[in-house]
Amino acid sequence: MRQDWIHPEHVAAWAALTNRLAAFDETGEFYEVEDLAEELDEPGVDPLQDTIGLWDGDAMIGFGQLRLGEQLRDGRGRVSIDGGIAPEYRRRGHGSGIMDTLESRAAEKMAERLPKIDFTIDVWGNAAGHGAGAMARSRGYEPARYFQDMSVLPDNFRPRGRPVAAYGDARLVAYSPSLSEPVRLLDNEAFADHWGSTPKSVNEWAAMTESRSFRGAYSQVLLQADGGSVPTTALCYVLAAEWVPGELYISRVGTARSSRGRGYAAWALSKAVQAAFDAGYTKVDLSVDAQSPTGAAGLYRLLGFELVRQGTMYRKIVRAR
Repeated sequence: MRQDWIHPEHVAAWAALTNRLAAFDETGEFYEVEDLAEELDEPGVDPLQDTIGLWDGDAMIGFGQLRLGEQLRDGRGRVSIDGGIAPEYRRRGHGSGIMDTLESRAAEKMAERLPKIDFTIDVWGNAAGHGAGAMARSRGYEPARYFQDMSVLPDNFRPRGRPVAAYGDARLVAYSPSLSEPVRLLDNEAFADHWGSTPKSVNEWAAMTESRSFRGAYSQVLLQADGGSVPTTALCYVLAAEWVPGELYISRVGTARSSRGRGYAAWALSKAVQAAFDAGYTKVDLSVDAQSPTGAAGLYRLLGFELVRQGTMYRKIVRAR
């Protein structure tokens, strides 16, 4: 058994393991090789210190990766740790070993980048069939939030049209690079009251919207003209991606807080989903905070989305050294 950081030439083995775990644990989190290669180049990621591959001979049997948010949330830094162990190698201490290394790295990285700042570490415990949640609890993590994965099929989809409350000059357009900055700013405003969300920097936003998986053609932005014919204000947006061929994933839905309750998100999401089904997609998926302050889960059920699985985010607060 050997441990090494994840090199670019390891990405194919990493993808094979990740997709095997997605099928075994029924998480739905499948990735193409290109998607994981991009993760090694994410802003702030140093693969040499922020990733781990665990090998038995030529087979990758475990992995771990660390992310540190570029901005604070509630005065704290935010770290997330993700990983997995092949089923036949579980309950042998491999997962704990990876967590030991990455938790230590999190403390070092925070001390370097944000000295004397407390931080949180988040880990997922939503995979059925193994003890990720139990391991998190044993390491001092506590259940912090619950999330729901939902999906809709063409026959169950119930779209909503333009709401009566919409401004007369408001219109939906496909996302384009020219809208990147206004939508990023709107995203930061819309998610400011959402649990665990941190403002996205320009680099973080670019990493998301310029990735292989991003689907601008199915992403929608609601624009309002400001005293003229040129749209200048973004009121609502829906961003989409494709991780599994033939399935569209709704990655972000946000509405300006001053424009909530007018039916904008239902309208924008309906157009995005309908466009996907018209293009031949067989399913549309999303994940939602079960306690979202906007009541988003209710909106998705209204459009025909149904619960597929539930997950738990575990969190630990770490005091600065």
